[in-house]
Amino acid sequence: MELRDIVVRAETGVRSPALILDADQIRARARLLELLDRHGRPRKHHRGVYLHGRPGRGKTMLMNDFFAGIASNRKRRFHFHDFFARLHTAAHESGSIDKAIDGLLGNAELVCFDEFHVHDIGDAMLIARMLDVLFAHRIVLVVTSNYPPRRLLPNPLFHDRFLPTIARIIAQLDLVSVDGPLDYRTRGGSTTGFAAGRYLAATGRDRSGTPTGIDIPVGTRKIRARAVDDSVIVIDFTALCGTATAASDYVDLAQRFRQWTLCDVVPLRDVPPDWAMRFVNLIDVLYDADLELTIEARTPLSDLVADVREVPDIARTASRLGELHQGALR
Repeated sequence: MELRDIVVRAETGVRSPALILDADQIRARARLLELLDRHGRPRKHHRGVYLHGRPGRGKTMLMNDFFAGIASNRKRRFHFHDFFARLHTAAHESGSIDKAIDGLLGNAELVCFDEFHVHDIGDAMLIARMLDVLFAHRIVLVVTSNYPPRRLLPNPLFHDRFLPTIARIIAQLDLVSVDGPLDYRTRGGSTTGFAAGRYLAATGRDRSGTPTGIDIPVGTRKIRARAVDDSVIVIDFTALCGTATAASDYVDLAQRFRQWTLCDVVPLRDVPPDWAMRFVNLIDVLYDADLELTIEARTPLSDLVADVREVPDIARTASRLGELHQGALR
């Protein structure tokens, strides 16, 4: 029997009744459990863990299962986009980034940070300050990322400025690869949340036009949706991703609308990179919030992200969209 065929059960520390893990996941699970004492509480001042690997390899699953089993209320879990949306709001209210970071972390003794990535030098500086606080207070940190630390902030114009922070990450955290051969999202099987959504291709049809419906306030601007009803939103790709919206706007909208339809999505290679990057961020936010999403697109899913250049994290988006039920728009 190979390692990936071993059934890891609750008595080994897994809270799900029977999870079949591959070899990388078993090693990562064991390393995470070393962070807890025999009562399931975080060990004080322990080295943290940095899980990295390609999309769909189970990093978030491992983190979520680990986090759920921690017997402490001094734990925090953040997603990248949600954290920065909350950080900017708190900084605006308090007038201080340091106070905002302290407020978000509270009395945490263990922090989990999902989908850790750095593409922007402004975010890089904020991340460096956040890590300063975490490491200074000896808060145990667990991170998931599609990038090993040395590939963070890959832009050659800024990468050297982030090297000291990368060195601190490597010094403070144990690097654990979770990069098995299978993208588990391709297996499907889930029928709830994000995976209950659909990808509907309207090949050869142009459903674009001036969206009608209602103007929705988002931050300091308004965007026009085709329709809103209670917790449901129907909106055009151009109206949402073709305007100067930010990930924090999607976090705000995700809290207000629980069921989404995104209309007239075009091949991402045919739009400016900033449009495609907004789409990537939108999918990240909706996926993390586990909201049902229907996409009405002009192209089959296999073609949506083909030949896209200069857009980080496009592979993660493709992996996540692969969970949607695919069909034709009639």
